[in-house]
Amino acid sequence: MSIQLLNGEKWDKQELLAKMDDDSFYYGHLGKHALSSSSIKLLQSSPKKYHYVTKYGQSESQALRDGWLFHTSILEPDVFNSQIFVDVQSKNTKKYKEALAEHGKVFTMKEKSDAERLADAFLKNEQALQLITKCDFEVPAVGLIDDLPFRGKADVLGRHGIVDLKSTTDIRAFPYSSKKYGYDIQVYIYCQLFDIPYTEFQFIALDKGTLDIAIYDVSEDFYLEGERKTLEAIDRYRTFFIEDADLNSYTLRGTL
Repeated sequence: MSIQLLNGEKWDKQELLAKMDDDSFYYGHLGKHALSSSSIKLLQSSPKKYHYVTKYGQSESQALRDGWLFHTSILEPDVFNSQIFVDVQSKNTKKYKEALAEHGKVFTMKEKSDAERLADAFLKNEQALQLITKCDFEVPAVGLIDDLPFRGKADVLGRHGIVDLKSTTDIRAFPYSSKKYGYDIQVYIYCQLFDIPYTEFQFIALDKGTLDIAIYDVSEDFYLEGERKTLEAIDRYRTFFIEDADLNSYTLRGTL
């Protein structure tokens, strides 16, 4: 099976999957020429925002840094241990800026200890641990949704289906924040790419404050809302980036 990317490149699916293990290719080249749950969220927000971020990139938030360290500390400990950690009180210090200039990507010791604190709580929870035991981690997938190329990486793929790890500041509000942050979009896209039903997708959420852990199944309504949002965003993509409608014509309408 061949996959045609947004820039017209045609790839053998298996060759593309093998290439996706390279993060620089996955987030770089493929990040610009295949859609994903992240790009669908941007399109949902605004096609102008999608255009800007795709062209110029996006600054990394603290939440994204913390989330990445949390994931790697559990799923890719070798990657976590290979990071450069600087013992500073602030990222504004000369020592941190020099390390950043030298290595390109660095973290503080506080960020390291925060991630290790979360990982320790996670790995002590038998129910959470059971869901990721004897599974594959960071599994890539690529395919067509509504005839457009999409990419994704499952945190955990195994006998339970897909398990996705999330950290949160309020675990009891997770059912609401999951919609705010577009996790329903992620569910729909991953179910398509990995060819699994929504009943085989679970979230493990960990509260960064209390260290409480919650395991959430996915409802049909959650999945269908993700489908609605995704198809709506695909329509926007076609309108402004395939049919070349003027981005300046994009207008929100409503009644107050």
